[in-house]
Amino acid sequence: MGKELNADVGRRVRLARDAAGLTQEKLAALIEVSVQFVSDFERGKVGASVETIVGISRALHVSCDYLLLGKEDSTKPGFLIRLEGLSSNQLDIVEKNINLLLEAFDCE
Repeated sequence: MGKELNADVGRRVRLARDAAGLTQEKLAALIEVSVQFVSDFERGKVGASVETIVGISRALHVSCDYLLLGKEDSTKPGFLIRLEGLSSNQLDIVEKNINLLLEAFDCE
């Protein structure tokens, strides 16, 4: 089951990476691993540590449940998962912009 699980996780990483518009090189830089590791991981040739899975999850803005189990986080839209990595200053900017949008849509 190990090789099959690695292949499934790797396939989901590749799909999420493609959806995020990242190259293997960019993902490798973001999670501080080699490009060869990303390539091997996506092809199911190697597994990854919990730390690496969490890093991939954050870099690609997907849940660990999705990467490991193929389960979408039905309680959070994708954009909310992406907000989790922002600083408090960045979140303030997002909140101000959302408030402006709501005012423009007359949803006060």
